[in-house]
This record gives sequence, structure tokens and C-alpha cells, in this order.
Amino acid sequence: MLHVSLPSPTSILNPPFRQFRVSVLLLKKNNIMAQTVNDKVGAKEKPSEDNTNKGQEGNDHEKQLGTLSRNIIPHILNLYGCSAKARDFEIYAPNATFEDPFMSANGLKQIKSAFYSLSKILSEGKMVEYSVQENETSPGCGEILIDNKQHYKVIGKTIDLTSLIALQVEHGKIIRHEDRWGKVALKNRHTVSVPLVGRVAEGLRKCTGLITHLMMGFGKDPTS
Repeated sequence: MLHVSLPSPTSILNPPFRQFRVSVLLLKKNNIMAQTVNDKVGAKEKPSEDNTNKGQEGNDHEKQLGTLSRNIIPHILNLYGCSAKARDFEIYAPNATFEDPFMSANGLKQIKSAFYSLSKILSEGKMVEYSVQENETSPGCGEILIDNKQHYKVIGKTIDLTSLIALQVEHGKIIRHEDRWGKVALKNRHTVSVPLVGRVAEGLRKCTGLITHLMMGFGKDPTS
């Protein structure tokens, strides 16, 4: 009768078997550690969002601007981006005027109130696209036209509009800033068939501007 001897449980625990088992465990551990290291290295090497190109595009855009608009456009973008600072209003003459279909402002203080109010009303605002055309009649004087698209959020609602901004510049300072929503001329006594209707529109814009000026502390610059 043939007898087959099987290894006893104690023999499996002999040094050769223990060595083999330990080797397998070490190999598995090394593989896990290697994978962990590779994952960490891969995470470090994963490129983050590249802002360099965005900055370069902005610089290229500014390089394309003419001499009349190069020092003005960056500040205009800040104003429409709800991030106006006192220095952004240095592009305006003291007696400058601003007007859009909603309000009108006379003088630098009222213009400050108009743009400072944006961050109080809107949760988000920016000029998403724009192209600039300028007509310099003499050094530091002329007209700048900004064909643009504006994006706003107010009370959870999104507002997107096209606009044509017309800036009249004298001696490097804006003397008139007109924002034509929908690229349509503002309604006034000169642009409508019934002058009385135009006068009413002018009066409403002026009232809105004065109320905004009052609510914004008469154009006081924010402390921060």
C-alpha cells in the first residue's frame, strides 16, 4: 500500500516556508509603497491651471491699445468689474459726466457714487468681451469707443448685455462717459421724436443719479 507523506503544520512553519512567506509580504508592501510614491509624484507633477497665458493675453491686448486708451481701459475694466478703487477715477476730469439708460452723474463725486454702488447691488459683474476703437484728434484728446459685452448677477439672476461705451477725452482725462446699452443711443430731447419724452427720460436718470449719490455718501471713497 502506497503511503504519501504530507507536510505537517509544524513543517510549514519551518525556516524555508517562513522565508518564502515573508518575502511575499515584503514584495506586496514594496509594491504598495511604490504605488503611493508614484501617486504623490504624479499629483505634484500634475499641471495646475495656467494663468500665465491669461496674463499674456491681457498684456497683448493692452499692447494693441492706442496711446489715448492705453492708460484708460484698465481702469474702465475695474469700474465695470465691481472692484473700483479711488485711483481708478483719476482718469476723469473733475467736471466729467456719466450717463447710461439708468442714471446720469455730473462731476467726479457723482461718478464715484455710480460705480461704487455696483458692488453693493451686484453679486458679480465684469466686462467679458471688448474691442477698442479710438480716434485721437490731437495728443491726449479724442474719442474712445468700447464695443463690449457685460455680465452681471443680481439677486440670483444673470444679466448679459451688449453695450457701446463712448468716452470723450481731453488732455488725457475723460470729460464724458456714455454707456449705450444694446448699442442704442440714449433717449433725450435730441434723440426722440417727441422732445417732451426725451426730457422726462433725462429727468428720471438725473433723479436716479442723485438718489444713488445720497445713498453712497456723496462719492466718499471706501476705507478698504
